[in-house]
Amino acid sequence: MKNKNIIHSNEDRTFFNFWCQGCQEVHSIDNTWNFNGDFKNPTFNPSIKVTGNRCMGFGEPYICHSFIENGQIRYLSDCTHKLAGKTIDLIPF
Repeated sequence: MKNKNIIHSNEDRTFFNFWCQGCQEVHSIDNTWNFNGDFKNPTFNPSIKVTGNRCMGFGEPYICHSFIENGQIRYLSDCTHKLAGKTIDLIPF
């Protein structure tokens, strides 16, 4: 069964969308990241860093910094959400 997190948008670009349980939103990366080719237990390099402001850009700033390794998300300590420093399984959404 193909991992539901992989979306092919066209021949030149593949996007990997994943549900971030820390931010409670979707994060996306594309084929500029190194990918191990394992759709069931993906690993991507380098790290993924998402920054912004909540509430459509007008709210509190946030940082989500992580690695996806062997089908798990390893959240780094600079994350501003409750999963900072934790490693959890990547879940399909």
